[in-house]
Amino acid sequence: MKARMTWFDTILALIISIICLSVILPFLYIIAVSFSPPTDSMAGNFFIWPKNWTLAAYEYLMQTKTFLSSIKNSVYITALGTCVNLIVSLTLAYSLSKKHIPGRRALLLFIFFTMLFHGGMIPSYLVVKNLGLIDSMWAIVLPAASSAFNIMVIRSFFQSLPESLDEAARIDGAGEFRILFSIVLPLSKPIIATFTLFFMVQYWNEFFSAVIYLNDTTKWPIQPLLRQMVAIGASISADAALDAQLSVNLGPNVQNAAILLAMLPIVIVYPFLQKYFAKGAMLGSIKE
Repeated sequence: MKARMTWFDTILALIISIICLSVILPFLYIIAVSFSPPTDSMAGNFFIWPKNWTLAAYEYLMQTKTFLSSIKNSVYITALGTCVNLIVSLTLAYSLSKKHIPGRRALLLFIFFTMLFHGGMIPSYLVVKNLGLIDSMWAIVLPAASSAFNIMVIRSFFQSLPESLDEAARIDGAGEFRILFSIVLPLSKPIIATFTLFFMVQYWNEFFSAVIYLNDTTKWPIQPLLRQMVAIGASISADAALDAQLSVNLGPNVQNAAILLAMLPIVIVYPFLQKYFAKGAMLGSIKE
């Protein structure tokens, strides 16, 4: 029995090591290319360690108006979208967690219905267009302002809180808003931190909606711009989304530097939310 467990542990460790290497090595290669001169990166005569180190690609991107504008747009969309998502999800989930709310079951059924059926891309586009949101950042934020799954999970977490807290607060004269902001939300830091990270990653990686709803490429976030940079690097053809300077000087080192800079904000934010993440990811998924 011990021998079998030992072999099992060895094989499992080997599989996990292979998976980790398959994730880490490409990332190290991207870092190496971004810190290499264009001649070295195009020749590809290194793997995960540059032969000659240089910050030219990063200095160039920091001086490029198109790239800086896309980063600014992504920060704006991410901040706005995360705030809107949190406000809608927390308030709606809190309301649905209260059994005395009239029409609660019908609203829950309506929300659950959206998890199973969706109008599709064309009806969604027509709704956004008729609302006059084309070429507006709100076209990306508002259609994703709520998610049935997120609301259900947060609602389940709110239901797991002791009802005695609400009753004691009401006896002291607190209203629903006071209970929500003074009692419920301070106890909900893990779930709030978890969904804050989810929403931030969702909006920071937004690509499809930006391409569909934003005809003005100066309003594009970073992900569509990265796609254009990769496409231009592969086809060596200019595009309206990139300025002439960026198109001419685009190389593997600049492309990979742009990818790393696009990843950096989420990588920086994650450690501050990590202590809540492991706990919050499980909260609301089961009810005691």
